[in-house]
Amino acid sequence: MAEAAKQKLTWGQLIQKTFFLTLGAFIAGFALDCFLVPNKIIDGGVVGISMMINYITHFNLGILLVLINLPFICLAFTKLGKLFVLQTFYAVLMLGIATNIFHHFNFVVTNDMLLATVFGGIILGVGVGTVLKNEGSLDGTEIMALVLSKKFGFTVGEIVMGLNIFIYFVAGIVLTWESAMYSILTYFIAYRMIDIVLEGLNGSKSIRIISEKWEEIGTALIEDLDISVTYLRGIGGYSRQEKTLIYCVASRLEMSKMKEVIRQIDPQAFFSVADVHEVYGSRMSKKIDKI
Repeated sequence: MAEAAKQKLTWGQLIQKTFFLTLGAFIAGFALDCFLVPNKIIDGGVVGISMMINYITHFNLGILLVLINLPFICLAFTKLGKLFVLQTFYAVLMLGIATNIFHHFNFVVTNDMLLATVFGGIILGVGVGTVLKNEGSLDGTEIMALVLSKKFGFTVGEIVMGLNIFIYFVAGIVLTWESAMYSILTYFIAYRMIDIVLEGLNGSKSIRIISEKWEEIGTALIEDLDISVTYLRGIGGYSRQEKTLIYCVASRLEMSKMKEVIRQIDPQAFFSVADVHEVYGSRMSKKIDKI
């Protein structure tokens, strides 16, 4: 494991990461300067602090984004490794450059507050999610929260939430409470979009099935639905008898047919379904793996 972790990136991987870090930063910069900044809508975290200072002092936003993030990036050296720090610094630098480029062209997509909130949040989330997916970051808030959580006993989520509440409270005072409310909505939309970018939309499900007719159900899933299954050995909590569980992963489209097949074979079968955000590896069709 240690040797694998220290493995250097190939040139192809480096070029790919650099491209997507740049792309994500420019997408986020487009959202900031063409949707949010012109309508006095702010983001959370360090980006939000930079935007607030920009509104008050009119100092260059791109420079603020880099300068305010620098201390938090330095903190990451001991916590998250040199590669993450370099990728984060590069992404933040690209974000600063992107905001200056878009500001230079003075391109405002819309002055409608609701449209700016919704589409600005969506585009910002796509940009931030793209950077996160390629092991970088555009905001040092969580790095700071990681350090503070170990010193003061709060969770990372509690610290980030507390900081954002403070930022939006100040935004309400400095700007307007309407701007603060739109900013909170933007943050929520961006947060959800980040999840979608990181986790995908394929909506796979993991299913565990317990039935006395496990072999018949397993065979039907393989032969009729072309779904690979794995048999897991277990012991019943009440009966203390050995049982065989069926484990498999299926798409949302396969779920309804799967339920129908299971009910036809064993109406008393117990099965649980859980969301799976990422699935790696190929599906072994027409085979049954036994553990």
